[in-house]
Amino acid sequence: MADVILETNLKDVKFLRRGKVRDVYEIDDYLLIIATDRVSAFDVVLPNGIAGKGRVLTQISLYWFNQMRDIIENHIVATEVKDYPSALHKYKDILEGRSMLVKKAEPMPVECVVRGYLSGSGWKEYKKSGTVCGIKLPAGLVESSRLDEPIFTPSTKAEVGHDINITFEETKKIVGDYAANKLRDSSLKIYKKARELAEKKGIIIADTKMEFGLFNDKLILIDEILTPDSSRFWSVKGYKPGKGQDSFDKQIVRDYLLTLDWNQTYPGPKLPDEIIEKTAARYREILGILTG
Repeated sequence: MADVILETNLKDVKFLRRGKVRDVYEIDDYLLIIATDRVSAFDVVLPNGIAGKGRVLTQISLYWFNQMRDIIENHIVATEVKDYPSALHKYKDILEGRSMLVKKAEPMPVECVVRGYLSGSGWKEYKKSGTVCGIKLPAGLVESSRLDEPIFTPSTKAEVGHDINITFEETKKIVGDYAANKLRDSSLKIYKKARELAEKKGIIIADTKMEFGLFNDKLILIDEILTPDSSRFWSVKGYKPGKGQDSFDKQIVRDYLLTLDWNQTYPGPKLPDEIIEKTAARYREILGILTG
């Protein structure tokens, strides 16, 4: 099995923070984002990771950032170690293929979620109230139904635990009317373009979560975009409304964990090699399909 990078330790570079998957450093006027092979489930980072996952996430993000340049600018400065500040060159083995040197943007305080299909927390809310994030949807929809028009369903950013869905009106209160409209319009444009491109390759993008930031007072796309960690990808061939769909993501990990006597709190259980390899293969598969 390939080397698994669970955490990074760039000794002479300023460490900023560790997310569930990404380690972030500061160098000169930039941020260095490294996607590790950590995997989380039910908001718990598990003790062993998925080999190559960080590289897959990075390469998929780069593909989509490039596709969306005509809609909105993004935070990327460089993606190859040879183009990074010289102090980083000695870490090439860690950084190549799984890192991005990016602009220091001020992240917007909301997550931008677009749903084109009814799944996950959206489906749960719809069953109760016929709405998703306060948006009234037609009666009679079933789990995994395609929506006539994609909807913008933002959420708060939680430091720990789950993000909380909010209405568009609440978004306006947090960021102001102008920024809220810009976030919604950009998110919907990105989703619609991605959905069209993916469907030609036999992939449904059921929903996705993206992040924006301000750089020189301009809204730009940041973080990751349209990866299996931030989106639900389904096969066009296997799609059948009325039930949950098989996803190109860490669903294999979640399904395995649900068979265990585990209360979904720290520490998480160690994953068997078979589950790791199956999940790694799933990540590699979606990379191949989307980016060719």
